[in-house]
Amino acid sequence: MAVQTETSNKFLNYINGEWVASNTNEVNTNTNPANTDDVVGQIQKSSREDLDKAVTSAKGAKKEWKELSGAQRGQYLYKVADILEGRLEEVAECMTREMGKTFPEAKGETARGVAILRYYAGEGMRKVGDVIPSTDKDALMFTTRAPLGVVGVITPWNFPVAIPMWKTAPALIYGNTVVLKPATEAAVTCAKLFECFEEAGLPAGVINMVTGPGSVIGQGIAENPDVNGITFTGSNTVGKNIGQEALGRGAKYQLEMGGKNPVIVAPDADIDLAVEATISGGLRSTGQKCTATSRVIVHSDVYDEFKEKLVAKVKEITVGNGLNDGIWMGPSASESQLNTVLSYIEKGREEGTLLCGGERLSGGEYDKGYFVAPTVFEDIKSEATIAQEEIFGPVLALMKVDDMEEAIELANDVEYGLSASIFTTNIQKMLSFVNDMDAGLVRVNAESAGVELQAPFGGMKQSSSHSREQGEAAKEFFTSIKTVFVK
Repeated sequence: MAVQTETSNKFLNYINGEWVASNTNEVNTNTNPANTDDVVGQIQKSSREDLDKAVTSAKGAKKEWKELSGAQRGQYLYKVADILEGRLEEVAECMTREMGKTFPEAKGETARGVAILRYYAGEGMRKVGDVIPSTDKDALMFTTRAPLGVVGVITPWNFPVAIPMWKTAPALIYGNTVVLKPATEAAVTCAKLFECFEEAGLPAGVINMVTGPGSVIGQGIAENPDVNGITFTGSNTVGKNIGQEALGRGAKYQLEMGGKNPVIVAPDADIDLAVEATISGGLRSTGQKCTATSRVIVHSDVYDEFKEKLVAKVKEITVGNGLNDGIWMGPSASESQLNTVLSYIEKGREEGTLLCGGERLSGGEYDKGYFVAPTVFEDIKSEATIAQEEIFGPVLALMKVDDMEEAIELANDVEYGLSASIFTTNIQKMLSFVNDMDAGLVRVNAESAGVELQAPFGGMKQSSSHSREQGEAAKEFFTSIKTVFVK
């Protein structure tokens, strides 16, 4: 188990099939962002030497793992899925305590992790190539796929089950071994996932976890010559640095980064549906999603009605500890994230008009957590800071337009291109949006946040390295095509 003793609540690194302490003897203490008196656990503040041991372990295991059939690798993933499903509430509770999202959301995410594992377990029985006609009548030509080798996985804190699973599961099923560095803020939850892999009996070295600072462990993954591929989700600044390091030594890399996602509300929209989806897409998980709605672009014909209904609904949102019944929105995940959100709110006060929220919540249980009121601004121009930069908090910026061409132009007027949605009952408006929106995920009459696990996911412009995750698209990153010619 990951816990060193029953009383210490100290979670170790998982290297070569064993739980091991870092050689630094240093730890980070993770506390509940809804109640900082609640200590969730301690995780290792590891060194480059710890990471190198994990990479060496993964390198040593890759030949044996690669030589298993896809069906055999899939059986391991099915076992992990069953174990995680049996521990669903335990893992979800840990997630809520560690990064703050509500318990129902955490249970939903953990269930998604189970589904991802089962989906990719099934990939072990699907085709890996094609037969291609040869000009030589006596030859057989076909393609197959080869794993990259050792894959470094670097994950964020906002989806501490789903994102590690949608990167790790395809890496494993396609024959790679894995070294994972979780975000420090969610590392206890990740350790609980690795307990499921341990219980499932994966061969030693196939999957490894090392916790610690991104500047040490993340950078080490990027620089280690034995890491053949890197898949990263996080900030643009860190992602671009990892991409440059990987490119410099010829490693394959995949980056999923920020978003500044719009929703467009057309004059023919179902206003009540648009309001509900804007609130869900923008404020669930305290706005801490890369696909969260941030800019709300509303046609002038329905602007006042939409604004009135939106603000009234936002004011009804219950904020508090996500483990408590009746709570709709939890805290920011950390003091640092809270301060970032508050700084953007202050900028919003300078750039527009505050309609509701706009403050850190205080009094009672709020005083021990990082709670901010859900916030709505209007009179925001496209060049405003809160209309251009990713906030990662419960802040919506309303923007009024007079026609749909202006709406799409405004929606595209950011450096990001991750997700976008439109609310309309007009087929022509829908098709124009689908064709003209510069985003990797476009949704019609649905919130901007969320994508089904069997569908490709990724962004355009500065939101990604232009690769795709999830679904069958994952195969394109985690394998290389090998063309075979048999005379």
